[in-house]
Amino acid sequence: MLAKKLVTAQKRGETRALCLGLGMVACSMMMYFFIGITIVPFYTKSVWTTETVCKVLKANIKDKVLCPEHEGSEDEDIFPYPCLQVWVNLTASGQEVMLYHTEDTRERNPKCSYVPEKLENSKEVKERIEAIASNFKKYHTVPCYYDPGRKETSVILSRLYPLKGLLFAFLWPTLMFTGGCLIIVLVKISQYVSVLSAWQ
Repeated sequence: MLAKKLVTAQKRGETRALCLGLGMVACSMMMYFFIGITIVPFYTKSVWTTETVCKVLKANIKDKVLCPEHEGSEDEDIFPYPCLQVWVNLTASGQEVMLYHTEDTRERNPKCSYVPEKLENSKEVKERIEAIASNFKKYHTVPCYYDPGRKETSVILSRLYPLKGLLFAFLWPTLMFTGGCLIIVLVKISQYVSVLSAWQ
């Protein structure tokens, strides 16, 4: 009687462990799919792939502009902010080009180097942009990314999704997938050993 209860408990534990392993594998596959349709396209479409050093030529703050300037934007997303324009000398080609914060900045407003997030306090936005401008004037050289094919003449300060960020995004689903597969393998080994012991 006791042996029968132990076998039943063992089967229940194996079933739960197997469900856990399958659940981890399923969740990791969903995470892979989510990363594949969100982060990977941004990484592959970016033409600013080569890192170099840019020499800051000037950093000026123009009059206030509306963000965003492209069509099809909702009224609640439009807000005025000072337009910072940073011009740099690209050491790879010696050209004078405009520096943008990220690829998204270039898409949101091609006239400004930095597009702040919508904040209720316009004074805070102004202070932040002035601080960024003073930092560019203080440091004469900055790392930047440019298009080696020269289809895009502008440069960016940082990529939204660099290679390290992409690998880090794939790290967690990979660990979950590996853990789930390991649990499934251990359950199958335990079942095989139990059947082998019973046969003997």
